[in-house]
Amino acid sequence: MIRSDSWLSRAVYSQKAQPGITSIGTYLRPQMGPWPQSTAERVADIADKPKKVLVIGSGPIVIGQAAEFDYAGTQACKSLREEGVTTVLVNSNPATIMTDQGIADRVYIEPLTVEVLERIIERERPDGILPTLGGQTGLNLAVALADAGVLERYNVGLLGTPLETIRRSEDREYFRNFLHEINEPEPENESVNTMEEAWAVAKRMGLPLVVRPAYTLGGSGGGIANTEEEFERFARSGLAASPISQILLERSLVGWKEVEYEVMRDSADNCITICNMENLDPMGVHTGDSIVVAPSQTLSDQEYQMLRSASLKIIRGLGIEGGCNVQFAMQPHPSVSKALGQEWDPSSPYFVIEVNPRVSRSSALASKATGYPIARVAAKIAVGKKLDEIENAVTKQTTAAFEPALDYCVLKIPRWPFDKFPHGDRRTTTQMKATGEVMVIERSFEAALQKGARALELSGRTLLWEDPSWRTAGNLSLDDLPLGPNDERLWALMSALRQGASVEELVAHTYIEPWFINALERIVKMERRLLGEELTPSLLRSAKRIGFSDSQVGTLADMLPEQVRNQRHEWGLRPVYKTVDTCAAEFEAVTPYYYSTYDQENEAAPLEGKKAVVIGSGPIRIGQGIEFDYCSVHAATALSEAGVRSIMINSNPETVSTDFDASDRLYFEPLDEESVRDILENEEIDNEAPPSVVQFGGQTAINLSQSLARAGMPILGSSAEVIDIASDRHKFEDFLSRLGIPQPPGAAVTSVEEALQVAQNIGYPAVVRPSYVLGGRAMEIVQNATELIYYLTAAVEMSPDKPVLIDRYLEGKECEVDAICDGEQVLIPGIMEHVERAGVHSGDSMAIYPGLNLSPREVDTIVDYTTRIGLELGVKGLMNVQFVIHGGAAYRSPNTPQDDGAPTTIYIIEVNPRGSRTIPFISKLTGVPVAKIATRVMLGDTLKGLGYPGGLWPIQDLVGVKAPVFSMAKLVGVDWHLGPEMKSTGEVMGVDRNFQMALTKALMAANLDLKPGTGILLSIADQHKAEAVSLVRNLNKAGCLLYATEGTAAMISAMGLPVNMTTKKLREGHPNVVDVIEDGSVSAVVNTISGSPEVMRDGFFIRRAAVEKHIPCFTSMDTARAAAESLSVEPVAYEIATITEYLEGR
Repeated sequence: MIRSDSWLSRAVYSQKAQPGITSIGTYLRPQMGPWPQSTAERVADIADKPKKVLVIGSGPIVIGQAAEFDYAGTQACKSLREEGVTTVLVNSNPATIMTDQGIADRVYIEPLTVEVLERIIERERPDGILPTLGGQTGLNLAVALADAGVLERYNVGLLGTPLETIRRSEDREYFRNFLHEINEPEPENESVNTMEEAWAVAKRMGLPLVVRPAYTLGGSGGGIANTEEEFERFARSGLAASPISQILLERSLVGWKEVEYEVMRDSADNCITICNMENLDPMGVHTGDSIVVAPSQTLSDQEYQMLRSASLKIIRGLGIEGGCNVQFAMQPHPSVSKALGQEWDPSSPYFVIEVNPRVSRSSALASKATGYPIARVAAKIAVGKKLDEIENAVTKQTTAAFEPALDYCVLKIPRWPFDKFPHGDRRTTTQMKATGEVMVIERSFEAALQKGARALELSGRTLLWEDPSWRTAGNLSLDDLPLGPNDERLWALMSALRQGASVEELVAHTYIEPWFINALERIVKMERRLLGEELTPSLLRSAKRIGFSDSQVGTLADMLPEQVRNQRHEWGLRPVYKTVDTCAAEFEAVTPYYYSTYDQENEAAPLEGKKAVVIGSGPIRIGQGIEFDYCSVHAATALSEAGVRSIMINSNPETVSTDFDASDRLYFEPLDEESVRDILENEEIDNEAPPSVVQFGGQTAINLSQSLARAGMPILGSSAEVIDIASDRHKFEDFLSRLGIPQPPGAAVTSVEEALQVAQNIGYPAVVRPSYVLGGRAMEIVQNATELIYYLTAAVEMSPDKPVLIDRYLEGKECEVDAICDGEQVLIPGIMEHVERAGVHSGDSMAIYPGLNLSPREVDTIVDYTTRIGLELGVKGLMNVQFVIHGGAAYRSPNTPQDDGAPTTIYIIEVNPRGSRTIPFISKLTGVPVAKIATRVMLGDTLKGLGYPGGLWPIQDLVGVKAPVFSMAKLVGVDWHLGPEMKSTGEVMGVDRNFQMALTKALMAANLDLKPGTGILLSIADQHKAEAVSLVRNLNKAGCLLYATEGTAAMISAMGLPVNMTTKKLREGHPNVVDVIEDGSVSAVVNTISGSPEVMRDGFFIRRAAVEKHIPCFTSMDTARAAAESLSVEPVAYEIATITEYLEGR
């Protein structure tokens, strides 16, 4: 621990928290006595209304902190500007709407560290900071700025939540004392700072215990310890994850009911409840990983009022001004208590579990569920407005001082990344693992659950899906089904009920409230009726009302989905659309925001005039993130500006696209064929449906384009045929060879024999992947026939209609462009080059704009190929093209002179006829509003008419570097190394005047920066050793202490440099590689990989240890070399400026 009285030592203290978050370990005193009053005095008082406010964003998207903060930040900035407050925003994540010019008055896309924020505060001199919209990142930074004396030095106040309150609710010890003061119950617990103290408490209280680290996010590092081994593991990882090395050990309430309240308070002490929510999963699962229903379904009125009163008492006691989320554990149903066999007698019917004094994931859900714009209201309260002075933007008649009423049922289901990581630990615990979520609205719980399962977009999976291994001969044993908390639990419950398990047995086995399991049983009963009875109008109507989709009815009644649809139309069965109005229809809503149900009255008459539908991108998952939502919002705005009314369809509650004012009309619905076609039919006027925009919703919308075209629905921009040519291997191959543009040799195959033959013809290594997927799912580089056979049998389902693509792997520099094509010209806003060579998925590689290391000939070729492809293919709107430059050096850096004489060939790797994840990045760095222009082009405008020339847009006088951010610490048992399959959850951007500075900032924001003079562990595969020489020299020059595994150490010694040999054989002697990572000897790891299984296995332990210790781990030689080159940059050297200033060259 560094002594906390030296300010300088604190400022340069290493970051070990989430990516881009400065560690506050050094700012908080290690011993937990009462806090000195001086901290509160270090924050300035603000006059009635601040003139200028700094909003801190939440940084990159990681598991536990996703797009909900972009949504909250965007809404808050708009809200503050309405009040005439100048807003300054800082965030490192380029893929957000909030970092667009025009959302805040001044936008800084810079790393979120204390040093950077201090420089911004010094430049901008804001009156106050609003930290409560930036998630845990924002709160931690606010505390760090106060403790470093920055707020006091520049006379800046904290808005919304007082500093003491942040401490009270985040510091476990403080929070406990506070609950005692206001006489609210909490489970028996104790906080500890060392392993010795932890074991002493465990012996006294007995296991199971919940381990909760202080000041962390998404339950990082914690868990429920049922055994001594688990306790040892969670306590250690919890102490490591907490910036103040403190964990709370709490009596386990597993099996109790979990209930949340979202509450709001203003400075006049007016308090309201906005929404209460109940988790279907009992306590023991992180609320971000639980299925959540609003309003609660199983509380009595007395219980509801008791918890409501407790929530209001807590927000008043904490003095929070703005929104706040309170989580409770509630005594379970008697049959659950009996199953739990509780030996202790609880002192209260409920306990307070935790309080978040900020906008959270639940507030985004509560906002969308009720229509009450929490972030907008919280921002106005922060600048001094009272609830009864703020207009309710949904009704325009009432004020914000009312409690919303719901006459429908809202359901949230998490979206987990296990389709990408099938070998990961699928159990859901107190540490969050979901990357995103879907929300649906219906009239009944059953219908909502069925709709939610469809909205998850798990390749067409409905509640009918079962894993074939769940059906065993003989009697059903519940132990054979995955009924514990995991991502398949819902389907396993359905399977158990179908196989004859009783509700009582399942309650005893899962501790889920009987009410929910009874609802599942009603769905199963309807399945039996559809299987056994003849389909009649009344049976079909009952099935639709309980949420069955046409394809489910078809499966059970032995019809095709299209036949069910036609039959339904013949019988006059169509969904109607109801309004979300915040007040159960007491006042009329002016913001048109709808959900479908099978009922009588349709409240959504078709919009008059010119209109178009924007198909959103659904839940956030790896490979399809917030970037696509960014494009959808821009498309809606561009349509409205062109006088075309925008209709948004999406199912994701965390995003800006589902905000009540992001489009002219919003349908909160699943993005499957049935829902989208129903909406298009509802919007028909004179039998003519509005056209759909499918280029911005990622693979979700592209896949829908084919079925919409078959149904005769119009598509805006590139036709379904163009999309098909680009996505279909054979057609695209023919297309490119007609143009004479080279692509790597390869073919689409449908059998193992064919695959082996093709691979032999083109030669190894080869890249294999399924066709029509996003995010490089199940994509691999295989070195020989054995690996190819393993891949084809284990990794993919190959069938005649699902071919597998095999291409020759060409090592070389990878580049990509996004281009806008109007049929006459092609505009290329900029060329991005990747730091990592081909073979790393573009979403996981670092990208540089402009292409600094490309020769003029290469640039001209890229522009020529892109232009010809766009015009020949007939693209209208956007496309993304990826190239590999074969020949010459695979790693190029502005610091090493290029040999321009070496002959290179440029190959096309792929063309995507849609928006890609680099659009926000390239739009921000070039000032070209790519998504907006593309939308106008789809509507029929020309680039010329919009004032844009064809060809390459002039290169800006700046350099931007995009770096990926991974959330691997949250996914136990998952190996991550850079490869053709995408694994990152988010990204950050560094921008400056030159490459060196921009790279330094990007690495700093992604928590990948190397520190001069620290230990670095090297384990380098044989094929990369020659290239590692310059890396080793750079590290040695920066004074780094080198540790290396056997072979690598021999190489470094041979170079005549000092090295510590560290064995990678974990059973042979110490210190081994894992020891030097765990004891803190090294602050970064470079571990490049080769395909052989044993090398992969050794490397797995190294990579996993680095992830769990929160230190950078480089698995690509190219990234490591770039990071080593940035070691020489001094922190004061880089600039701090707004994105506008960079663009204008000021």
